[in-house]
Amino acid sequence: MAASLSPLQQYGIVTANYWAFTLTDGALRMLVVFHFHQLGYSTLEIAFLFLFYEVFGIVTNLYGGWLGARFGLRLTLWSGTLLQVGALLMLIPVAESLPKGWSVGVVMVAQAISGIAKDLNKMGAKSAIRTVVPETPDDHSQGQARLFRWVAILTGSKNALKGVGFFLGGLLLSGLGFRAAVATMAAGLFASFLFTLVLPREMGRMKRKPAFTALFSRSEGINMLSLARFFLFGARDVWFVVALPVFLQATLGWRTWEVGGFMGLWVIGYGIVQASAPALRRSWGSGRPPGPAAVQFWAAVLTAIPALIAVALWRQVVHPGVAVVAGLAAFGVVFALNSSIHSYMVLAYAGSERVSLDVGFYYMANAAGRLLGTLLSGALFLAGGLQACLWCSALLVALSWAASLRLPV
Repeated sequence: MAASLSPLQQYGIVTANYWAFTLTDGALRMLVVFHFHQLGYSTLEIAFLFLFYEVFGIVTNLYGGWLGARFGLRLTLWSGTLLQVGALLMLIPVAESLPKGWSVGVVMVAQAISGIAKDLNKMGAKSAIRTVVPETPDDHSQGQARLFRWVAILTGSKNALKGVGFFLGGLLLSGLGFRAAVATMAAGLFASFLFTLVLPREMGRMKRKPAFTALFSRSEGINMLSLARFFLFGARDVWFVVALPVFLQATLGWRTWEVGGFMGLWVIGYGIVQASAPALRRSWGSGRPPGPAAVQFWAAVLTAIPALIAVALWRQVVHPGVAVVAGLAAFGVVFALNSSIHSYMVLAYAGSERVSLDVGFYYMANAAGRLLGTLLSGALFLAGGLQACLWCSALLVALSWAASLRLPV
């Protein structure tokens, strides 16, 4: 059956599995946040429950790419999906009123497994696109445009569904309770795993078994893009992950469901812009696939946005809520366009033979940037509030722009 699947059918199966995984990932985060908030945990304490999620993502991306190249991308998709099912099942005892220490320990271990699962699944799904996009040797530009379009659809839909997952988590918690909600998600994700059994075994596997030293990229394009990605995602998470929810709740007096709903809507909108990036580029007359100049332009624009929000909060020219909501909307649009181009360019730079190695290295930098942003977010917010986080965000985007200046055409 695997031999008879067309590239489009393989893409559909990979995407459907990635969508199912993303729904559970977003819902799980909201389930944990709301459940532990009800138990009396502070917002900052809840944020640190996700620390292992990011730490293990760094390691997974680095070694997951090597596993995909050696044993095929089907294995990484399977491993990621089944590990997430296991992480969900681990959380069921948390609902049985475990002591606080045990609950924290179980959740942190489950989040570590979930972080490994998420990055195995993401690396496998995004690498798989590079292997199933039809080659067009007669028209290279057409093939690159198709790759950009498919990557944008997968990445944008994933982020939109993660926002839907935020809503799903709150809905399941209120309708079914924590234990039944987690069990339902585990069952649904396992059903999506069954569809991936028909994928070809050789998908993404290198003909020559890669040595362990092949983990690190020798491509200047991959290395510089990875460095730019590291700073870019650090710039987002330095104010979005910890500082923003705490600011909305503690300073502006928003209720928990309002914070979750707003952040869910932001992620959905962010995903829609990402998926629409190829169409947006065509609408302003740029029909060619993007290159380094596009990354540099959008990074330069993005640098100004957190700085302007910080100035608005400092000078109090508008209500803080208006400054943050409007600024975050602008930040989301520009960040989504930049991120979408990044996701295409890593596959354009990657060789089809070692795609999982290059993509794994790149997303290792992505995970390291998220970890840096998460840690700085908590520390800077305590030291100087949201303004300190925003100035740091502007600095990190500027460093991303500087790294992008060395991207080869």
